[in-house]
Amino acid sequence: MTYVVLLAALLPVAILLFYIYKKDKFCPEPTAQLEKAFVFGVLSVPLSLCVSVPLHLLGLVTYNYATITECIGSAFLGAAIPEESAKLFMLWLFLRKNKFYDEKVDGIVYAVCISLGFAALENIIYIFGNLDTFVWISFLRALFAVPGHFCFGIMMGYYYSLAKFYPQSRTTNKILILAAPIFAHGVYDSILFVISSEISALLSFILMIVFLVLCNKTWKLANRKINEHLERDRETLQEQSEYNIVENCDYNGLQEQPECSIEENGDCNENLNPKN
Repeated sequence: MTYVVLLAALLPVAILLFYIYKKDKFCPEPTAQLEKAFVFGVLSVPLSLCVSVPLHLLGLVTYNYATITECIGSAFLGAAIPEESAKLFMLWLFLRKNKFYDEKVDGIVYAVCISLGFAALENIIYIFGNLDTFVWISFLRALFAVPGHFCFGIMMGYYYSLAKFYPQSRTTNKILILAAPIFAHGVYDSILFVISSEISALLSFILMIVFLVLCNKTWKLANRKINEHLERDRETLQEQSEYNIVENCDYNGLQEQPECSIEENGDCNENLNPKN
């Protein structure tokens, strides 16, 4: 029984980890680095509780929603702000001296690994706390909560890389590193909290439709952000290849690229190994 519950909690996380790993086409990150980032994400759970629990004890966060204002306040103060702040701190701690962080898409990959580490432990806690209905809870969280954390991680990593690689707009991007995932997470939870509060049956029905549309658009937006950074990395690799300075990369996925560069003496310089 325990193994079945663990599988239900971790399978959606594993699927999305594999998904983001396969998206990193040009210079895939070392597996050990991805595993380390995942552990950092797990550790971000107790870190977030260090913020949300005191807020609850101070009465700033309630889990017995009676009004829409309480739903929104609890969504942001009790979940979005502490959770995304904890994940960002762990991302900064992980990347600040990381020599493998050399592509724009790497910021997304590592942010997603941290976000899914958070989602994995959160999933285990929720599902083991609702064993009587764990099948239904597992299904709902696999369909919405885990992909939600995945998308929030993409937003964070997207702007993290923009701030690192494009200093001309660093201030704006630094703000969006945290503001974008907090806003998306807060809106996501606010809608769910209002629906679960049963304040109004009609309002809950309308918000459920809005929620499904929002999830679909967020997923498409997140994948668009991945592709944008992949395209930027492809252009960078193409520019570097013209000067024969590409190192530690694999050209798999690059379009219209030679398999090697020709030096002046006519020899083929094969310098296309993946990261190790």
